[in-house]
Amino acid sequence: MAAFSKEDLSKEIKLLDLEKDLLPIHQSLGLSWDLSTDNFVFHVDFAKKPNTRRGCLSMLHSIYDPLGFAGPLVINGKVILREITALYDWDDDIDPSFVCRWESWKDSVSSLQQVTVPRMYFTRSLSQSETVELHVFCDASEQAVSAVSYMRLPTETGIEVSFVFGKVKLAPLHGHTMPRLELCAALLAVDVAEIVNMHLNSKFTITKFYSDSMIVLGYINNQTRRFYNYVANRVERILRTSNTSQWNYVKSTENPADLGTRGLKSAQDLYHGWLRGPEFLYFNTETVNESFPLINPEQDKEIRVNANRTVVEDFNLTKNFEKFSSWDSLVSAITVLKIFIRQKKQNVSDLVTIRRDSELFIIKETQKTFFLDDMYCLQHKKLLPRDSPVLKLCPYLSEDGIMKIGGRLNLSVLPEELKNPIIIPKKSYVAKLLVQHFHEKSAHQGRHITEGAIRNNGYWIIGAKKLISAVIHKCVICRRLRGKFESQRMADLPPDRITPGPPFSAVGVDTFGPWTIVTRKTRGGQAESKRWAIMFTCLTTRAIHIELVESMSSSSFINALRRFIALRGNVSLFRSDRGTNFVGATEDLGIDVTRGPVKNYLEKSKIVWTFNAPHSSHMGGVWERMIGLTRRVLDTLLLGPKGKNLTHEVLSTLMAEVTAIINSRPITAVSKDPEVPFVLSPAMLLNQKISGHYSMCTDVDIRDIYKEQWKQVQVLSDLFWQQWKTHYLQNLQSRRKWTSEKVNLKVGDIVVIKDREAARCQWSIGLVEEVFPSADGLVRKACVRVVVNGKLCTYTRPISELIRLID
Repeated sequence: MAAFSKEDLSKEIKLLDLEKDLLPIHQSLGLSWDLSTDNFVFHVDFAKKPNTRRGCLSMLHSIYDPLGFAGPLVINGKVILREITALYDWDDDIDPSFVCRWESWKDSVSSLQQVTVPRMYFTRSLSQSETVELHVFCDASEQAVSAVSYMRLPTETGIEVSFVFGKVKLAPLHGHTMPRLELCAALLAVDVAEIVNMHLNSKFTITKFYSDSMIVLGYINNQTRRFYNYVANRVERILRTSNTSQWNYVKSTENPADLGTRGLKSAQDLYHGWLRGPEFLYFNTETVNESFPLINPEQDKEIRVNANRTVVEDFNLTKNFEKFSSWDSLVSAITVLKIFIRQKKQNVSDLVTIRRDSELFIIKETQKTFFLDDMYCLQHKKLLPRDSPVLKLCPYLSEDGIMKIGGRLNLSVLPEELKNPIIIPKKSYVAKLLVQHFHEKSAHQGRHITEGAIRNNGYWIIGAKKLISAVIHKCVICRRLRGKFESQRMADLPPDRITPGPPFSAVGVDTFGPWTIVTRKTRGGQAESKRWAIMFTCLTTRAIHIELVESMSSSSFINALRRFIALRGNVSLFRSDRGTNFVGATEDLGIDVTRGPVKNYLEKSKIVWTFNAPHSSHMGGVWERMIGLTRRVLDTLLLGPKGKNLTHEVLSTLMAEVTAIINSRPITAVSKDPEVPFVLSPAMLLNQKISGHYSMCTDVDIRDIYKEQWKQVQVLSDLFWQQWKTHYLQNLQSRRKWTSEKVNLKVGDIVVIKDREAARCQWSIGLVEEVFPSADGLVRKACVRVVVNGKLCTYTRPISELIRLID
């Protein structure tokens, strides 16, 4: 120990008394070294982690095994983690089946504490050995790719074999056949050999590679066939480090790398093949170099088929124009070419002239492609065909060979480009570029202004109106500034709207207010407070119930719910706006029905609460309409002296009167037939009373009404539901708007999100991450990801607040 400096000694060694103390277990770079036995040992202590994807990843990475001693055990955990990654997010609880598999794997890894690996490769030093061999084995399966290396040392007493380095990694999931995976394993074997040679600094007398795939050995030994790039690149990489004579065939039963691809369930199994190596290495058996021909070369998809094909196509310069996205970029490219040609000829003119010549060149080539026959007739002074698209324009060829309009304005004082504009075919790509160019120059204005800009610059596009409209319709900036919001056919009514049942079994909830009331009068003035109203709308009968609350707190809301349920009976379903907070008159309400005391009360009462998408008030029209009617009636009642100095008692009375008025309204059309004076209203079912005479059901005897009071109530209830089915329900059949089916929004679409607090030009642009199809398969709301103040945010919005920019 005195031969080493104190800086080179670890803390345990500095305080160690070799004559009295036991040698400790020393850890270096994560490896545990038992100094007393000179063996590497494993120390496995999994920290308590949750059964989530994040927890499993943390436990898997806590195993430090740089030399691959436990590769066949660790690969099982990697396979399980890959399956978990495909199904769960980072902090989602995993399925019990995965938990069971994960715990079983942890138990198998914990048995590594019983495994010891000698630190010394052999009983003698490598520098004193004249013959040291390196043997590398490789294999692959659908789950893993493996390679393992061993050193072999012949001595006077026998042959010693020592584990050197092993590598096991997951195989790709898709797009790889078994021959390709076996080829990846062969490449991994070459990499393992390079790592061993680099770190041991030892010159091996013999280096051999083993594979149990005859197809891969045929690839490596091939001298005649050509492969596709995937196989060719990897074979070239393998032969760059090794040669064909080093590759040998080994049976799968004798291949230790096969254990890495299948995985082991017990640490004790490592001794039987992975750490020990194959049995034939311990004997003096010479392998004979063999030639491995290709297996079924005519059927192998990796072998490139030699075929020559010559295709002669007519040269069309205008097809190259489609590689440019704007008129300016196309003209600039042609201008650069013309400058280069003129420099070679030493005939360079000013840039403006060259650019104008480039524009005329592009137009001339376009006209030759679409108007070749017409230009031939004009050039040879012949009449144009009767079906010529330019016949009515009286075309002629200018000195530059450009076809222009003759027209009837030759005697006018207009500029030349307006009297004789250049003719552009509407089906050409150049016409589209010109429309885009002048549409942008006119600040993305409409069709008439864009068409005027095109004409004023001396171009006449045949059929320009349809082309301009099509370009404007696809213009992203125009869609953002003036595009229409998405719409979809009106959805079918939910079952709770069209199924008869007790009143207020399915209820829509919303709030409105507040109103200022006087709570106390004193000599110095009066104390004021605010009151809000919660409206409960029966989704079936369209009846309403209003409860006043003193504050928008959870306790006040629960009390209002309890009063409502005590008066109207149990409720099975609530519907409201907005998601976590349903909003009435204000934006800062504190009622949250998704957690806290409100959620607990709903769970105890066995009530289901369903939310509409945020910012989709039209989805709650059934109760929004009732709030509108209530406000109109209430405004009328508060117009007089009652509206001043309101008290809680007066406001409660007014709300009761408003409820009675709303519930007495007809929910079907009032008939003009004097024989049918009956009017269907929610109050008829709630109060079991109607005014005036009414016609009885055909299957009910009128005398039954006067027999018993309960029979009269039953008859009125049956009469209501019969009229409800016959008249009211049929009125809901037709769709008054949103009648046609539109193209659904899809994941990946680029949209603009409406923002009521910002100008339209400042609305955010987002990416559709998820869509929510209704029962009919049509999408009416979507989840959109946007960037707000440099942060990624996700919003759920109805399609009525989204503008599609790009499909």
